[in-house]
Amino acid sequence: MAAKSKKSTSKKEFNPANSLLLESAWEVCNPVGGIGTVVRSKIPAIKNIVDDRYCLIGPAVNPGRHAEVDPIIDGRDIIADVVAHMNEQGYNVFYGHWLVSGRPRVVLFDLAKELNNIAANNAQLSNDFDIPIKGDDDLIDQVIAYGKTTEVFLELLAERKKRLNIIVHFHEWMAGLPIMNIRKKDLPIKTVFTTHATMLGRYLAMNDNNFYENLPEYDWKKESKNFGIETIVRIERGCAHYADIFTTVSNVTGMECKYLLGKDPDHILPNGLNIQRFTSYHRMQMLHRQKKDIINQFVMSHFFSSYSFDLDKTLYFFTSGRYEYHNKGYNLTLEAMSKLNKLMKKANVDMTVVMFLITKKDSWSINPKVLESRAIMEELRLNTQAIEKQVGERLFMAGASSEKDFRLPDLNQMVDDYWRLRYRRTIQAWKSPDWPFIVTHNLHDPDNDDVLINLRKNKLINSPDDKVKIVYHPDFITSTNPLFGIDYPDFVRGCNLGIFPSYYEPWGYTPMECIASGVAAVTSDLSGFGDYVERNMDIGFDNGIMVLKREGKDIDASAENLAKYLFEFVKSTTRERINQRNKSEDLSEQFDWSVLGKEYITAYSMAINKRRSKKITKL
Repeated sequence: MAAKSKKSTSKKEFNPANSLLLESAWEVCNPVGGIGTVVRSKIPAIKNIVDDRYCLIGPAVNPGRHAEVDPIIDGRDIIADVVAHMNEQGYNVFYGHWLVSGRPRVVLFDLAKELNNIAANNAQLSNDFDIPIKGDDDLIDQVIAYGKTTEVFLELLAERKKRLNIIVHFHEWMAGLPIMNIRKKDLPIKTVFTTHATMLGRYLAMNDNNFYENLPEYDWKKESKNFGIETIVRIERGCAHYADIFTTVSNVTGMECKYLLGKDPDHILPNGLNIQRFTSYHRMQMLHRQKKDIINQFVMSHFFSSYSFDLDKTLYFFTSGRYEYHNKGYNLTLEAMSKLNKLMKKANVDMTVVMFLITKKDSWSINPKVLESRAIMEELRLNTQAIEKQVGERLFMAGASSEKDFRLPDLNQMVDDYWRLRYRRTIQAWKSPDWPFIVTHNLHDPDNDDVLINLRKNKLINSPDDKVKIVYHPDFITSTNPLFGIDYPDFVRGCNLGIFPSYYEPWGYTPMECIASGVAAVTSDLSGFGDYVERNMDIGFDNGIMVLKREGKDIDASAENLAKYLFEFVKSTTRERINQRNKSEDLSEQFDWSVLGKEYITAYSMAINKRRSKKITKL
């Protein structure tokens, strides 16, 4: 009897040889947010473990999807069989290899067929799971249609499973609806659900400065109705409760799930990076110098028409992300920059800080004067190059033809009057008595923009006396951007410090990307990434990561602490910053998917061993 009992309780491990792993997300072949980065960057590490027994699932809503998928023609595998069967039933299903690192198999569902059945699908969700559907939300309709189509696919797959352990990992509420009917029908499919951030938590954090203190007191029904997101919240709760294994990305978000979704996560799945994309090793310092030189060109065009400062004694700080003024910690960052400005002035530090705030905000154009300044500076560059060529040729001829006089001739006499006049006029046209603009674009509602209100309050207005200069860039940085002409990852490499003291951040890729690029970064203990670092690593800022204490502290105290740290960074030597850059890049190896991806395998093993309760209750 004892032997029998031991056998019945033994744990099974996830075994790729007899398993089929599927991963479903709205962002598969449809890049709209950070979840797409998680799914896409993880593929090579997961494929190293499961090989070809892995397939992604997504909605066919991206118009450019055909360029991203190489079709599988005449496939002989079980998935190809199901796809063919569904197409015969009137579904429009695409099957192929996603053209990203690892080239995984991918199935994309056209939603048209189930959008025609939306009334019946809505009624089933309402009757079986008490999920109210208003019927006037296009996104909700698409999500339900995607969920139903995925469910049909999985049922057909289960019928053909041939002793395979089918495990389906669903990301976020937009993909997770099939979990409920898989549980209701008790299909032979194991489910893992990951919420990367609760929708209600995001709304509450944006509107409550004491979100974490008030977290245990919220009435989720009342608040979800108040924000008009009851349908989404009920879907999230259903996915969390009915999944075999419920996961989230950090302990910070786990606490949020406990109170807002009514369930503690079964496991934590921290986000990783494909570090190979960032690796430069001995080229790291050279790349920093090259990219900083490109940023220098923008800074010269933006500031030097009004006044100049020593670029060799200038540090570039930046923050970036969605325009969530409170959640992303933009308010705290700007308060700290104001305090830093005062500290640098008082100490008469011979350095300048240019702080870039990169986000996406409604604007109607780049400020014409900002563009004009850039254009005139480029004209000055062309004039200088023409003069350089002319002087070079004439100086060579003078030296070659000299017989006795070996002194350097008067170079001014080697420049034609035309180029002298053009050079002077270009400088005259470029120089301006006005101070440099703070924002590079014409915003739709600048008077009510929180960033500009903060900067005016703190008198960070790019005066010549300011040690801290501000560039507020409400658009993406890409190589086609006429102001920068550089892609965002290269912009990051050219900076000295990334500042991300978020108040609400389920994980936080931006500081991870910084250290992977050899750039020091500030995060906070209220972000998933910062919490992970504090719990799992005994490191200091010498390694390139500073975790700012925000939990239980007001914004003034946090801003004061951040400003003191920034001041120490400004006073550090070039050698100290280079050493920090080297250590941060080395540390980033610990965040590679080859390390963190193992937590996913643990979750899949947990799902295989999970025994389902037959009791289904409405939530």
